Amino acid sequence: MSRELIARTALALVDRHGPDGASIRRVAARLGVNPASLYNHVPHRAAMIEDVRALVSAPIDSQPLRDLPWEDALRAWGRSYRRAFARHPRVVPLLMTERASAPVLLAQYEDFAAAAEAAGWTLREVIPLLTAFESFILGSVLDMSGPAVVFDPTGQEEAFPRFSAAFATLADEDPEDPVATRAFELGLDMLIASARPR
Repeated sequence: MSRELIARTALALVDRHGPDGASIRRVAARLGVNPASLYNHVPHRAAMIEDVRALVSAPIDSQPLRDLPWEDALRAWGRSYRRAFARHPRVVPLLMTERASAPVLLAQYEDFAAAAEAAGWTLREVIPLLTAFESFILGSVLDMSGPAVVFDPTGQEEAFPRFSAAFATLADEDPEDPVATRAFELGLDMLIASARPR
């Protein structure tokens, strides 16, 4: 039994059952122990959730924010962030229930803040800027985790001709990923195009 084993078990349960998987009772049952024994390793559920956040966030590469020009850094970091969370999309709603305090993630935020300041943003603007990027990235992860296409105007083409025509173009795309990745890259380009202070 260890704190890391508890976090990995919680993450596996969230991957399978969604946010409800991260209950002390479920984690203890999966490990075959009494729920009270988990508290010898993790002080409370919120701490366990932060340990899960640390596991999911660890693969995010913030090195580009230290080494590359601002726009290139944002593109590399944003793609890395999306890849890390795409492995565990069901964890996103769970992590929204607690404040982010995992040192592995705060270190990445530190890199973002320093790079944003170097690009000309004030400290007052750093958190809203970071939140805009995170909202977009995590929204893209949630988009990937749903149906490959969430729209269906079939049978309503006369009422919605332009949208139906746009929808019809998806037939030429990869059926496994007809929209999500293209939408992510388009949105990332749009965000990056506005990523310098006015």
